[in-house]
Amino acid sequence: MLETHIEVKCPANGRIVGSVPVTPPEDVATIVLRARAAQTAWGKTSVAERANLLRAVRKRLLARQDDVVECLARQNGKPRTEGLIHEVMEHLELLTYFADEAERILEPRPIPARLLVHRQSYLHYRPRGVLGVVAPWNFPFTIPFGAVAMGLVSGNAVVVKPSEFTPLVADLGREIYLEAGLDPELLHIVHGRGDVGAALVTGGVDLVEFTGSVATGRKVAAICGERLIPCVTELGGKAPALVLADAPIERTVQAVTWGGLANAGQVCASIERLLVHDSIYDAFIPKLVDRVRSLRMGDAMADEEFDVGPLVNERQREITERLVNDAVAKGAVVATGGKRVDGPGLFFEPTVLLNCTAEMDIMNTETFGPVIPVMRMSGEEAMIAEANRSHLGLLAYVFTRRTGHGRELAERIRAGTVMVNDVLATHAMAETPWAGVKQSGIGSVHSEDGLRHMCEARHVNYDTVPWLSRELWWFPYQQKDFKLFRRSLGGLYGRGLDRLKRIVA
Repeated sequence: MLETHIEVKCPANGRIVGSVPVTPPEDVATIVLRARAAQTAWGKTSVAERANLLRAVRKRLLARQDDVVECLARQNGKPRTEGLIHEVMEHLELLTYFADEAERILEPRPIPARLLVHRQSYLHYRPRGVLGVVAPWNFPFTIPFGAVAMGLVSGNAVVVKPSEFTPLVADLGREIYLEAGLDPELLHIVHGRGDVGAALVTGGVDLVEFTGSVATGRKVAAICGERLIPCVTELGGKAPALVLADAPIERTVQAVTWGGLANAGQVCASIERLLVHDSIYDAFIPKLVDRVRSLRMGDAMADEEFDVGPLVNERQREITERLVNDAVAKGAVVATGGKRVDGPGLFFEPTVLLNCTAEMDIMNTETFGPVIPVMRMSGEEAMIAEANRSHLGLLAYVFTRRTGHGRELAERIRAGTVMVNDVLATHAMAETPWAGVKQSGIGSVHSEDGLRHMCEARHVNYDTVPWLSRELWWFPYQQKDFKLFRRSLGGLYGRGLDRLKRIVA
């Protein structure tokens, strides 16, 4: 039977909290055409005008922040503090940054001439057209609407396909943007499952921004390659945290607990490999276990104060359970937690696993659940080697009292971002790139580069000496010109240039 609506259940209690109509996959290309028609005029507006829209959105989001937090609590089971800080506040910061900086970022950039000094060059930025966003369920507001804000301020129209597990907040987010004065044809939401996402990627958009699994990211990138359009893919993570011998224990325990278990561990930047130096291990681990054991699980629809919510779907809980059981079968020790919680909600106990080894699946496969697996390491070189062993490279963390030394080690870790003495927070810093290396993705979201990537960078080269009748290298080729060029090469690129540099120096 053809699916016409998707029911949304709260993962904390199993109750139905809403539904959305499914967009027929065959309608997606028509929706993209509608967005393209509206984008033609929008792309001609000034960046300043588009920035004012972001400021208007910010005002509306401030007014409706409680609505967003409640929607996230119902459909994701997030603690309200996480909905407010991780999603609402982060989007407010992104709106503010790009409203204030987009004109500067997208202004034409001169390219100094080296050889043909009688000609000058510059880059100017023009919107690509229609941005297609395929969004995940773990941060269903801040991730897609970060792309929406950047896409709109760079002059594009946007079509978003949210996760079928968390579609309600996408409709609410669009409503907030329309209340701020946005033409509704510039922002569309298409609901459905994988077939609708595939229809969006193949349906005529000019740039795809995808957040999700490595396997699906490969398929998206392949389709974009076939269509010769750019894509940005933010894929899996297996972030290592290196706890050095001189790490500040109290701060590091707090950071690791939050960095591993915030959003029930459903963060691509979660600490998924905790590497603890042998000399600090015995002092550090008991404090970590006590801290994790103290965390409170809860249902946002019933509890005002709790720390860890449910997993968003049963499949993710099964993955977490399988990885924990595999580790235990191979010799890991459950220090706390380690099992699913009986009841209607999709809860899994906050877990610390000790005695983990590189042969265990949990040290190699993204868990995306509330589990911190620990390896006891003999030294820094071994820690660096283990950190770099993974096929994923999104984030990594280093904890030490010597920030300079921490930076030195950070530069040796193959990850898109390495934080010293902190966790997760750079996603909230809109000015910094959020990008992976290895199989963690292609391209960058946020940052100046991320905004410019939403545009076509076009090069203009123009004359500053317009009275020349011809260039020396134009037809007709003449022997005298050949001899002149040949004599000039030594001065330009040989010993003559070296002598000139010495004179100038």
